[in-house]
Amino acid sequence: MKRLFSALLTLPLCALAAPPMAGGQAPGWFRMKLGSFEVTALNDGIFQLPVDKLLQTPDPKLIVQRLQEAYLGIPVATSVNAYLVHTGEKLVLIDTGHAGQGGAPTGLLIKHLRDSGYQPEQVDEIYITHFHGDHINGLLGADGKPAFPNATVRADQRESGFWLGEEASAPEGARGSMKNAKRVLKPYQDAGRFKAFDGGAGPVELVKGVRALPTWGHTPGHTIYAVESGSDKLMLWGDLMHVAAVQFRNPEVTIQFDSDPSKAGPQRIAQYQDAAKAGYYVGVAHVSFPGIGRLRADGSGYDWIPVNYSRN
Repeated sequence: MKRLFSALLTLPLCALAAPPMAGGQAPGWFRMKLGSFEVTALNDGIFQLPVDKLLQTPDPKLIVQRLQEAYLGIPVATSVNAYLVHTGEKLVLIDTGHAGQGGAPTGLLIKHLRDSGYQPEQVDEIYITHFHGDHINGLLGADGKPAFPNATVRADQRESGFWLGEEASAPEGARGSMKNAKRVLKPYQDAGRFKAFDGGAGPVELVKGVRALPTWGHTPGHTIYAVESGSDKLMLWGDLMHVAAVQFRNPEVTIQFDSDPSKAGPQRIAQYQDAAKAGYYVGVAHVSFPGIGRLRADGSGYDWIPVNYSRN
């Protein structure tokens, strides 16, 4: 018995019991150079989306077929991404995430911003693609105060005019989002730090190297942002599309979240065509993190080429 006990004492610890699984994930930020600019993708978390019920197409088998081709099941883990652009003069954040509202597994943007080397107080400008909650809720902290105390928030006046307008005259399905938008924007409005712009006439330069372009359809004033430095370009698409496995191969597929699918579809197709032709980067709010890549035309659809990882 003594010999057996002595032998057990000499065994490596790993032979007796494995350590518990660590869990977790790497910090949700990714950085790349764009000309002289620095772009940091920030992940706010994920949604589990029942995309078979949300995506709209006359072919009921198409959605499952495309997901199976991508080795995906239902629901689909869907990233919530935002993008921080350092122009050398201004620190600009495009969208702010969902902030864990309603118990969703989100709310990591501020942590990941800090992990990436910046502080919320350093953000100068925040540009909103549209006023759905998963793009604006991160404007407020858990205490209900501005999460970015020194930032000016900007959005298309058509977008703000709708969501901050009279609820009684709006479709019933939009009224909850209208109340949320008013809640989130009020502290910035009260401080004189919300400024709408008129995107109806075409691109609007907000700071040097960052322009707003109207892509109305997903929402009444949905806007994408072009970031350009030297010969490099990145288009930040917001919710121009949602499900990479389906909508890159079939751009005609829309989603229930679109306010006007008849406009959202053509906007998406036009941006796909331009991105594939010109070869610039795009950043997408709900494509698997970091959501940055390029498009290549392939028949009637497109291939998504994710950005190559590198250390700057």
